Amino acid sequence: MTTLFALAGGIGIFLLGMEMMTAALREQAGPGLRGLLARSTTTPLRGVMTGAATTAVIQSSSATTVMTVGFVGAGLIPMTHALGVIYGANIGTTMTGWLVSILGFKLNLGAFAALLLLPASLGVLLAKGQTARIGRAVAGLCLLLVGLDLMQEGASGLGAHVTPDDLPGTGAFGLIALAGIGLALTVAMQSSSAAVALALVMLQGGALTLVQGAAIVVGMNVGTTFTALLASVGGSRPMRQVAVANLLFNLVVSGLALPLLWLFADRLTGLGGLTDAATALLLFHTGFNLVGTTIFLPLTDRFAALVARLVPEIRQPGLVSLDRSALGDVDTALLTAQTAVDAIAARLFSALGAGMCTPPDYRALAALAPVAAALDDLRAFMADLHIPADRDRAREGFAALLHQVDHLSRMLARTGQTAHIDSLLDDRILRRGSLAAGACLRRLGDNPTPREEARIARIMRHLDHRRDRHRRGLLLGEHAGLYSLPEVFAHTDAMRWLGRILHHAERVVFYRQQTRQALPAASQA
Repeated sequence: MTTLFALAGGIGIFLLGMEMMTAALREQAGPGLRGLLARSTTTPLRGVMTGAATTAVIQSSSATTVMTVGFVGAGLIPMTHALGVIYGANIGTTMTGWLVSILGFKLNLGAFAALLLLPASLGVLLAKGQTARIGRAVAGLCLLLVGLDLMQEGASGLGAHVTPDDLPGTGAFGLIALAGIGLALTVAMQSSSAAVALALVMLQGGALTLVQGAAIVVGMNVGTTFTALLASVGGSRPMRQVAVANLLFNLVVSGLALPLLWLFADRLTGLGGLTDAATALLLFHTGFNLVGTTIFLPLTDRFAALVARLVPEIRQPGLVSLDRSALGDVDTALLTAQTAVDAIAARLFSALGAGMCTPPDYRALAALAPVAAALDDLRAFMADLHIPADRDRAREGFAALLHQVDHLSRMLARTGQTAHIDSLLDDRILRRGSLAAGACLRRLGDNPTPREEARIARIMRHLDHRRDRHRRGLLLGEHAGLYSLPEVFAHTDAMRWLGRILHHAERVVFYRQQTRQALPAASQA
C-alpha cells in the first residue's frame, strides 16, 4: 500500500510541477514567442520547425495549439500553415521525455532539486515580475524531479507485485490493448508528459518490457489530443478544425506505428540492449512522430481540404464569434477581440460609405442590429479579460481596444440620422467633400490600411475649412432671406454630424494600429 501511495503522490507532485513550470515558461516567453510563431509559419515546413521549437521551449503542446488557434481565427496564418505547427508540436512534446530521462534518471538530480526548491519558492513568494516567473519555472522543475523520485520509489516496489506477464502481451491484439491503456492513462491525467514519465518509471522498475512501454506510448500520443477536443467544444470553426486535425494526425501516425512495432519488436529490443531501455523508448517515441510528419507534410494541402469537409462552416447568427476559451491566454484573447472589432468596423464603415454615395443606399444602415449585438458581446468578452499588472504592452493594447469600442459605439449611435446625409448631398458646396468621405469609408470597410488615417485627416481638414466658410455664408444668406432658419440649422447639424463620423473613423484606425503594435504577433504578420 505504501508503494501505491508513493506512486500516486509522485504522479501528483509531477503534474503540479509540470503545470507550474509550463505556466511560468509560457508567461516568460509569451509575447516574443507569439511574434516568432506568427512570423515563422509562412510555409508548412517552417510551421513544423517553429511548432517543435515553441513546444520544446514552453513544454506544452496544448499551449502551442491554443496560440495557433488564435492566429488562425484572427486570420494571421492559414490553416495549411497551422497544420505544420501541429506536426511540429507533436515532435516538440517528446522533449519532455528526454528532459525527464536526462535529469531524473541519468543525472539523478532529485536530491539536489529538493534542496533548490527552498530558494525557488522564496523567489516565488518574495519577488515580482521576471524574477518571480523564473522562480516559478525553477520551482516547477524541482517539483517535477521530486515527484519523479517518488514515482521511481513507488515503481520499484510495484515491480514485486506487477510484472510484464500481468499486462497484455506483445502480439497484435496485445499491442492494441496496451495502446488503449496508454490512451486511458493520458486522458485520466490530462498530461501526456506525466503519462510518458510514468511509462519510463515503470520500465525502469521492471513492471514493463520495452515493447510494452512502446505500445503504451503510442496510445498516449492519441490520448493527448482529447484535451484540445474538449476545449474546442462550442468554439469557432478554426478551433474545431485544429482539434480534429490534431486527432486525425495522431490517429494515423499511431495506426502506422503499431504495425511497425509489431514487425520490428526484436530490433527495438536490440536497440535497448545497445543503449538502455529508456533511451530506446524515447528514440521510438520521437522517431515515429518524425516519420508521421515526413509523411503528412507533402500532403498538407489535401489534409487541410479533408479537415474543411469534415468540419464545415456553421453559419453564426451574430456578426462575430468570440471563443471564451481564448480568455485563458491574454494575447490570444486580445487578438480575438481585435478581430471582432475589425469585423464590426468593416460592417459599420461599409454601411456609412454606401449611404454617402450617389444614389445613396440606406439599406445597410437600416440593418445594423447585428453590429449592436456584436458590440454587446465584445464588451462582455473584454470585461472577463484579466491582464497581469506586469504585462504593460498587453495593457496598452487593451486600452486601445477600449477606445475602438467606444468610438464604434458612438458612431453606431449616429448612423440612424440619415437626414443629415441628404442635407450634405443636396448642398452644392459640401457635396464633393461628403462623397470623398463616403469613398474613404467604403475603402476602410473593404480593405483597411494605415494610410487611411492620413486620408481621413486630409478630408477632415478640407471639410473643416469648407464648413467654417459655409456656416458664415448660411448665416448671411438667412439674413438676406435666401435660406430659412430650419435650413441653416439642418445644414449646420449635418456638417457637425459628418465631422464626428470622420473623427470616430480616424480614431478607430489610429487605435487599431496601437493595438497591433502592442501585439508582436499581429504587428509583424
